Amino acid sequence: MNHVFRIICVITLLATKPGFSQQTYFNVPSSDIVDKHKFAIQQQFNIESSYHSATTINYGLGNNVEVGANLYNLIYDPDQRQLSRNDSSTQMPFGPLVLFNAQKAFPISEQLEIGFGTQLGFNLSQRHQTRFVSYGYGQLAGSFKKQRYKWSLGGYVGNQPYLGEGRAYGFQGGFDAGIFEKLHLLGDWISGQHVQGQLVVGIEYYVTKQLPIALGWQRTNVDGSQSAVIQLTYSPN
Repeated sequence: MNHVFRIICVITLLATKPGFSQQTYFNVPSSDIVDKHKFAIQQQFNIESSYHSATTINYGLGNNVEVGANLYNLIYDPDQRQLSRNDSSTQMPFGPLVLFNAQKAFPISEQLEIGFGTQLGFNLSQRHQTRFVSYGYGQLAGSFKKQRYKWSLGGYVGNQPYLGEGRAYGFQGGFDAGIFEKLHLLGDWISGQHVQGQLVVGIEYYVTKQLPIALGWQRTNVDGSQSAVIQLTYSPN
């Protein structure tokens, strides 16, 4: 299992180096669906005392449906100079996590839609048995001024291996404000007194129409810990 874990981590890090999600504002899915037969890729890094990586690859199936895969909670400890893992304590989310995701949008009008999504999978473990992890959500999403301004608001439910210790359900919301053509203001919030309950705000610059880079500041609800966020996205839409 140790060799498999190392191989998966190395391949993932190499594959995501250029910076290619269920696409998110930062942590909250935006309900944007990838076009049929197209891929969207998102890579996020959180920088604090340790370095956290989250990678998502999505594929559009058509009819407002997309599916994908995620590698979440890949954490590098610079003091120990090694990748760390959690496979026993539910005070923190388990990790690394290998997840499969799916999302379906139901348009109400040109400006409104309802979206439902899920992420299901397991943790990579050497010492204990792997555990099933899950996260699901439903939300209302909208846009105006030719989609220069987008927002979403809804609720989520998950289990402790995904969220960490705390209430396993709550609210989430986010926005994307295209104040200028290439410069956007982003933000999202997940409620709850667990590690995944977080507020993130930042800016996003479009290097090209398909390749935005976002920088953000993140604060955790439960203890007020803060981190810097770097997010790179490739989207064909």
